Amino acid sequence: MPFKLPPISAVHNHRVLVRVDFNVPLETDAKTGDVSVADATRLLAAQTTVEWLRKHGAKIILISHLGRPKAVELDRHDKSLSDSQFSLEPVANYLAKKLDWPIKFVPDCIGETVQAAISEMKSGEILMLENLRFYPAEKKNEAWFAKALAQLGDVYINEAFSNCHREHASMTGVPRLLTTYGGLGLQTEVSHLSQIIDKPHRPLIIVVGGAKIADKIGALKNLSRIADAVLVGGGIANDFLKSQNIEVHRSAIEDSSQSSDQAKINYVTVAGEIVSEYRNERVLKDGYIPLPKIIYPVDVVAAKTPDSDQTQIIDLTHNMADTPNDKPLMYLDIGPKTTQLYCELIKTAGTIFWNGPMGIFEKTQFAAGTAAIAKAMTKSAAVTVAGGGNTIAAIEHFKLTGRFDFVSAAGSAALEFLSGTILPGLAAIERSPKADTA
Repeated sequence: MPFKLPPISAVHNHRVLVRVDFNVPLETDAKTGDVSVADATRLLAAQTTVEWLRKHGAKIILISHLGRPKAVELDRHDKSLSDSQFSLEPVANYLAKKLDWPIKFVPDCIGETVQAAISEMKSGEILMLENLRFYPAEKKNEAWFAKALAQLGDVYINEAFSNCHREHASMTGVPRLLTTYGGLGLQTEVSHLSQIIDKPHRPLIIVVGGAKIADKIGALKNLSRIADAVLVGGGIANDFLKSQNIEVHRSAIEDSSQSSDQAKINYVTVAGEIVSEYRNERVLKDGYIPLPKIIYPVDVVAAKTPDSDQTQIIDLTHNMADTPNDKPLMYLDIGPKTTQLYCELIKTAGTIFWNGPMGIFEKTQFAAGTAAIAKAMTKSAAVTVAGGGNTIAAIEHFKLTGRFDFVSAAGSAALEFLSGTILPGLAAIERSPKADTA
């Protein structure tokens, strides 16, 4: 198992370069102009690893990206950085204040200033370096930048599972040059997500929603293969409905896009292929009522706009009206029959993975489906795993924080992992030189 912490002898009084994902939302005080951390979830995810390193006398050097700074082509010797609103200094200030860490911020991430600050470090101290993405070489995975980062540490720890799908210099370039290990947070992510794929408690029920099917299609394909039932909601349900020739009126549809290799992908067609592939597989409701493995809404809450208070329930199973008054409607939540069906299936689950809300839960009139599904999961005896930014927002919105067995903040990386893709960041740990894999 290569995803482990280094031996204590490798960290005590040694420089440990830790790639964290501190890409957190910041907020500015309107009166004072002070910038602070709005959501510390990802900061706290790295706390256990950092505290372990402090306990064992490491000199801890934290590196991360934040947001999407302008891609200014900086000379590799030019220390002038841009886009100060993406500086990691507020993050360092938060960690010093809230966690009482002995942390110092350095306004660069490579070069003489950084090396001088590291040379003055004592065991147990922490440096927070400036945003890696101020250098375009980070995203371009340029060898010179990886080498400059690797020179800062004696060993490297990847504690950024949520960025492991990126083949960037700090994620895959540095592990080619330094002995590399996996942080405790990364290990936890891999363990919980692997359990869903490899040895879930049955029945395994996948609940998938949200707006963009493109982000989830790979995971949907793979999870549909291993799941006992897939419950579809949110905007992506519209692709499934349309694939079955069910009227969706003006509902949002992500019907096609360009993939990285420029091949056209029609997501409505792909949704239909998933339904067809598993059409003959059944999940039993109440022990004897056969239902299809891929289940999409049988009714929806509709309105003319997401801001409208005038809503109506549309039964999608029969006698759908198609008059001029109906055509402007948008489907903005799963309906009460669908909600009841999904909740009853959730009660039978052994493992549940949830990614994506069932509707526009931020609006009271379209929140009932997501609220009911989320609460049903927390009352279930199943192992519950949730993931993705909007899913976490829904959990917090309905005050269900701490009620799930595991909540992943990894988003796209988690979905790519669940799709069966080998993440570049994890592969880099495995092939790291001289890594202790015993």
